[in-house]
Amino acid sequence: MSRIHEALKRAEQERAFPIGAGPAISRSSAIEADPAAVPPPPPPVLDPLAHSAGDLSSPVGDFLRFDDVWARCSNPGWRLNLQLNAFLDPATPPPVREQFRTLRSRLYQLRDKQPLRTVLVTSSLPGEGKTFVANNLAHAFARQQNCRVLLIDADLRRPDLHPAFGAPSSPGLAEYLKGEADEMAIIQRGLPELVCFIPGGKQTANSAELLANGRLRVLLDAVGPVFDWVILDSPPTLPVSDALVLADHCDGVLTVVRAAQTGFDSAQKSCQQLREKNLLGVALNCAEDGAAYGSYYAAEQSGIGLGN
Repeated sequence: MSRIHEALKRAEQERAFPIGAGPAISRSSAIEADPAAVPPPPPPVLDPLAHSAGDLSSPVGDFLRFDDVWARCSNPGWRLNLQLNAFLDPATPPPVREQFRTLRSRLYQLRDKQPLRTVLVTSSLPGEGKTFVANNLAHAFARQQNCRVLLIDADLRRPDLHPAFGAPSSPGLAEYLKGEADEMAIIQRGLPELVCFIPGGKQTANSAELLANGRLRVLLDAVGPVFDWVILDSPPTLPVSDALVLADHCDGVLTVVRAAQTGFDSAQKSCQQLREKNLLGVALNCAEDGAAYGSYYAAEQSGIGLGN
């Protein structure tokens, strides 16, 4: 698939024939016998987690660097909607921003215990605030020094993240999954912070099939290691199957529950569907101040709580 996989395969073949196990054939003699039979020396395999957090030009992933992505991706000139961004809207109460910082800290704590880079944000039903949470969680990460974040609108049925950025909706993930655009054509940038964004693209009726066609895995394997965090916004779990397909491509899932709106049965059923997908916890959205402590504690039982 990738040059890294090819290098690992060649290394495995070499281990199968250690020195002294058979006749030694020099590279030069092999080339003379059949020049097309001997591939070029394999390039060094790079560890995507070995880069320094302060070195934005260090090579990571499959021979891709963050500054390469930053230079080659689209810069459409975002006009952020302040009302959708808790960190930029001066009218946002400070406790709301603090809750996103708390959620960020909880995810880092989980990351100390397990591999965690790609996080899916979903909910049981529409209207619970998953897109708001995904957007502001990405910005919470990006406010840390040298933290590189990729936010992906993976709700191909109702892509709704681009208005928060004032960004074009396409080309986006749908076009990439259809083979109509490559990685750099769909990645956007436009902020001083190290945030990149992939919009959902044009609405499509066969989103579940597109998400399962294998190209999403290729995308995440290619550009995922370049970023410190990859946040995916998805459709809700109960009406459609897309979130369960997306969860198979992510390290963990965060589900959003809206206080005084999400029914207990719906929330419970959604969590049951996601438990085998590494459910990280529950983010409680729109909790009243007076009920914050009780609601926050209930969410804590799943590992992560967020009340705003």
